[in-house]
Amino acid sequence: MKSESPAPHYRMRIVTSLSEIAQSSWDSLIADQTLANPFLSYAFLSAMEESGSATEKTGWQICFITIWNGEQLEAAMPLYEKSHSYGEYVFDWAWARAFERHGHDYYPKLLSAIPFSPITGSRLLARNTAAQGALIAALQELQEAGEYSSSHLLFLPEDQARMLNEEGYLLRKGVQFHWENKGYQCFDDFLDTLDKKKRKNIRAERRKVQDAGIQFQHVRGKDIQEDDWRFFKSCYDQTYEEHHSTPYLNLDFFLRIGRAMPENIHLIIALRGNKIAASLLIHDQQRVYGRYWGCLETHPCLHFETAYYQSIAFCIQEKIAIFEGGAQGEHKMARGFLPTTTWSAHYLSHPEFFDAVSNFLVRETQDIELYLDELHQHTPYKALKHNEVSAT
Repeated sequence: MKSESPAPHYRMRIVTSLSEIAQSSWDSLIADQTLANPFLSYAFLSAMEESGSATEKTGWQICFITIWNGEQLEAAMPLYEKSHSYGEYVFDWAWARAFERHGHDYYPKLLSAIPFSPITGSRLLARNTAAQGALIAALQELQEAGEYSSSHLLFLPEDQARMLNEEGYLLRKGVQFHWENKGYQCFDDFLDTLDKKKRKNIRAERRKVQDAGIQFQHVRGKDIQEDDWRFFKSCYDQTYEEHHSTPYLNLDFFLRIGRAMPENIHLIIALRGNKIAASLLIHDQQRVYGRYWGCLETHPCLHFETAYYQSIAFCIQEKIAIFEGGAQGEHKMARGFLPTTTWSAHYLSHPEFFDAVSNFLVRETQDIELYLDELHQHTPYKALKHNEVSAT
């Protein structure tokens, strides 16, 4: 990002639909970011909106902040006015209850995040530091001018989180588990880096799926047919039904991203005669994001094979560096994933609640750091364990 002196002709505009911005303008801005991903693309965000998945009706009222210099889009923030806290993956239900117990309204609040997607990426989309500063100032003005309890920026890059901390925002740490490709040539190369017990367990899990007569079909985005999407959606819905929940995304959303961004989509289908399960990956050249999974038949270890091992094999084949396996999941460590820190930034307008949350986050951060230390002591990798022993 270029460093420039503040531009006096910036103007701020709130857009309530992405259609108010030309796709070329938005995607040009995204291409300028050091930490962009397919979830920030016009295709993905507009599919959320146009399908009705993330709209005022579902509690995600679009109010993107945009900064312009003439006709040039200089900065933007994907921002939503939220009337609930569903689909965020950074949980603030306790904060909301505390507000309500003291007679205050927690909703509406402002949220900068990708709906239903715990994916780290830039939230301060800007071409230079001056535009980025204007974006932060606009967010602060919007919160002060409106009747919002708070503003929350989720799954930020650490540098943007630190920048917001300097502007008075509270920082919150979280943990995800990511798999890293060490230049493996095949799946067995990866297995050979694990300790004996983990390697044996993974082979046993894969054998159970193979012995059940289950095979796998990999379908690239351009080759996915509407029948495939309908099958995948039935699997996706089944997952939510099993958790007694309502699916966030509808078929129209998946059809839209299938048409608009096929180069970023990969579908893994499990077959046992008929199709029985599916996992949908969204990816770019650097990362695979394992976002959605579901099955119509239950078989031992089918989830691990479809959602993790087949995805790892895809990363190895395509020479993709990182596989983000979704939110939470300490069980992923036994399958080669390692803990990584996530960041979010929060500002609460009410001074007493700001102080209370600040004190809570100090204690929570200490707990998270202890948790991370403990996780790092249980690495599944041989080389890392050897290095730890050597270091001591």
